[in-house]
This record gives sequence, structure tokens and C-alpha cells, in this order.
Amino acid sequence: MSFETIPRIGDWYKNTMGESFEIVAQDDDDETLELQYYDGTVEELDRETWETMHAEPIEPPEDWIGSMDVPAEDYQRADIRAQTEDWMTELELMDSKLS
Repeated sequence: MSFETIPRIGDWYKNTMGESFEIVAQDDDDETLELQYYDGTVEELDRETWETMHAEPIEPPEDWIGSMDVPAEDYQRADIRAQTEDWMTELELMDSKLS
């Protein structure tokens, strides 16, 4: 794939209309990219379209998880790992939070 700006899965970009999106998939056989915009919209682009859109790399938005449609309580429990070194206890803690 010979993209002008080499896109990488997981990287965020901004198009000329100011819309932020993340590269979520790449198909080297078809030379296509799958983008997910911050609002959750998914779009597939071919190589030529990517090259003409002149996307600029940006830092992920502060609340980048918003595009994933994940409830806040599911991703705010990242501190569980700090509470214990025992992985089994960690799993039990996570299960208890889901109940």
C-alpha cells in the first residue's frame, strides 16, 4: 500500500472538514482503509480517496472512547489492576462490578 500519509491502525487524523477519525482496519489486498469517526460512523476508503483527502495526524481526543459507544463505568475502572497483583482476585473484582 503506498499511501501519501502512511495511515496506521489506531492512529487519529483530521480531514479538511475538521472531522476527527481513527483508522480501525486496513485491507492490503483491496487497498482500503476503514475509518471510524468520533461520532461512531464507519467509512471505508480506497487508496485514491485517502490520498486526495489530505488527512492530518492528530492526537487522540481526550474522550476518544466516546466513538466506541462504551458506557463510562466500563472504561473508568482501569484502576482495578492497581488494587491487586493477583489476577484471579482482579477477575473476581471485575465480575462483582458487573453484577
